[in-house]
Amino acid sequence: MDLIDRVNQHFLDSIAAKEEARELLTAPAAVAAERMVAALMADRKILACGNGGSAADAQHFAAEMVGRFEKERPGLAAFSLTTDTSAITAIANDYDYDLVFSKQVRALGQPGDVLLAISTSGNSVNVIEAIHAAHERQMTVIALTGKDGGKITELMKGDDIQLNVPAKRTARIQEVHILLIHSICDAIDCILLDGE
Repeated sequence: MDLIDRVNQHFLDSIAAKEEARELLTAPAAVAAERMVAALMADRKILACGNGGSAADAQHFAAEMVGRFEKERPGLAAFSLTTDTSAITAIANDYDYDLVFSKQVRALGQPGDVLLAISTSGNSVNVIEAIHAAHERQMTVIALTGKDGGKITELMKGDDIQLNVPAKRTARIQEVHILLIHSICDAIDCILLDGE
């Protein structure tokens, strides 16, 4: 296979993954946006976390909320738990890396807040610990996962929503995660600005 064919195959695989996810995740993504708006309208906030590419997605989501997505509006209360290097390194050093997000959730999370928990495998221990902390704080969890959903699937309860991308390759899962994030950002703006 030459490089042009190889690159072309990435496009085709990404399209296929998005099409399969579209059939499964459109409705629950809309509900996730509604849950986030309900929290924001009640003066609550959204905390986001993940590792590696998922950490970047958590930051991306928070930036779209605090700044703007595509329409001008006041900033919305969202924080990425992946950006405070002093807190992360202190918690990892003094306690354990598995607690880098959960300690922050316990310190910052309040009842009615939302945790956006991102893990392509659904098995990231520090994200799982953050979900436990969010439940202790009476927060709703919106989980973006992939593959078979991993251990996070077993943790969903109450108003929690799991958006599980039915793909095996991490790259395809991440591509759908960012599409879901953009879709949720757009839906939030639509609800807040257009009254839909």
